[in-house]
Amino acid sequence: MPYGNLKPEGYISRIVDSKLERLLGLFGAVEVAGTMWCGKTWTSLARAESVTRIGLSGPRSAAEADPSTALIGARPHLVDEWQDVPAIWDEVRAAVDADAASQGSFILTGSAEPNKDKVHHSGAGRIAKLRMSTMTLQETGVSSGAVSLAGLFERRFEPQLVQQKLEPLATAVCKGGWPALAVSEGAQPEYLDSYFEALFGVSIPRKGLISRESRGVALSLARNIGAAAKLATIAADAQLSSSSPKIAAERASAHISALEDLYVVEPIKGWDAPIRSRSRLRTKPKRYFADPSLAASLLQVTPERLLGDGQLFGMLFESLAIHDLGVYARALPGAPAEPLFYYRDSDGLEVDAVVELRDGRWAPIEIKLGENKVPEAFESIARLRRKVAANPAARNPEPVFSAVIVGAGEYARYDRDADTYVVPLTSLGV
Repeated sequence: MPYGNLKPEGYISRIVDSKLERLLGLFGAVEVAGTMWCGKTWTSLARAESVTRIGLSGPRSAAEADPSTALIGARPHLVDEWQDVPAIWDEVRAAVDADAASQGSFILTGSAEPNKDKVHHSGAGRIAKLRMSTMTLQETGVSSGAVSLAGLFERRFEPQLVQQKLEPLATAVCKGGWPALAVSEGAQPEYLDSYFEALFGVSIPRKGLISRESRGVALSLARNIGAAAKLATIAADAQLSSSSPKIAAERASAHISALEDLYVVEPIKGWDAPIRSRSRLRTKPKRYFADPSLAASLLQVTPERLLGDGQLFGMLFESLAIHDLGVYARALPGAPAEPLFYYRDSDGLEVDAVVELRDGRWAPIEIKLGENKVPEAFESIARLRRKVAANPAARNPEPVFSAVIVGAGEYARYDRDADTYVVPLTSLGV
């Protein structure tokens, strides 16, 4: 499918472009969902022939009176921020049902999960959902993409000279992958200040929650980024005073749910090799922000401070790597909607990421800021591989590959003794 007439001038191609094109060829409508300002509208306009912007008072008032007005226009027709008038969802579903040749008719964009009580039909089989993130290092040009994640799953790899230093990564963490900042130099803290003003000043109050409390919960999540923090810990960090710890934990949970509904915070589930393992359900999710710069902004850190605080830099670099790895993994052929997990067991073994495809192929991946931690990562991966190989219930005992993603590094290379790749993040791509 070629680009549409509304393609924005200077549009930077995104990794999700090809999947959006594919879904438009299969479904009557596609919902493009993700955090505010990640580029949903630009990407959708690039495929659209007409648009209705529900965020504007005129189109919104018309759609509230008659939802069908939001669907008027040449197709593919984009309905931007449709969730502000939830009845539009059912109208799209009905329009798709009414036309047997309706593939690629509508694109819906949203920065929040709608109130499901106001949506009567799921849209299953008619409306596909496409998750969109902020830009990866490959999309912003910071990563060469010379090492393909898809290639690793196909057992293709060529060593690369990278010579990556830490300074550019500190800037990348604080700047983030916001399309509006793609051509700017360095971090832009005022941009993220505006993001949080919109989040805590408008979006959170619309959900009936107290902005001050929600900001406190978000700050706690930033302090505990990459950790499966307990609700009691988050409630205490956010100073959610209450008559009982249980009520405080429930309030913390409500704020976390709101941040997830707004695609600000993204949970990563636990993984185990047996496909029907109950431990997948028992393991608490790790929570990361939709962009690493959100956590950096909440913590009020600069690139200079990161370079002087290795522990904090390591935490935020992990967030950056998980962000990019998630985008690359979702773009893989045969990937489910959520192919990225983490591993933790009662023996204290933890592996930062596991990518698993629909056919059961999997790959364990550790994330380290520098090469000095690579031997430690090798051991964690080796322990996981031994455990899975010894498990008779494991459907695929051997991973397709193992890897350590590093920040600073001279080479993207294969370590024969560890049977593991060492890949600087700035060489990884889809």
